[in-house]
Amino acid sequence: MVALAGIGLCALAGGARLAGSFYVLGFSASTLFLGGIALMVLACLAKLQMLLAQKGRDGA
Repeated sequence: MVALAGIGLCALAGGARLAGSFYVLGFSASTLFLGGIALMVLACLAKLQMLLAQKGRDGA
């Protein structure tokens, strides 16, 4: 779910920039894009942690 929020935020920022706008709801489009990237990285790290914990529990 976090990754989908990140993708949506990046898409919103990218769409705004393609439309020629530098700001979306008072925030810079680049700030929103960076926030979207951060959410996707967070989702990847959470997934990695989940996989490592599952592997450790299985005894492999």
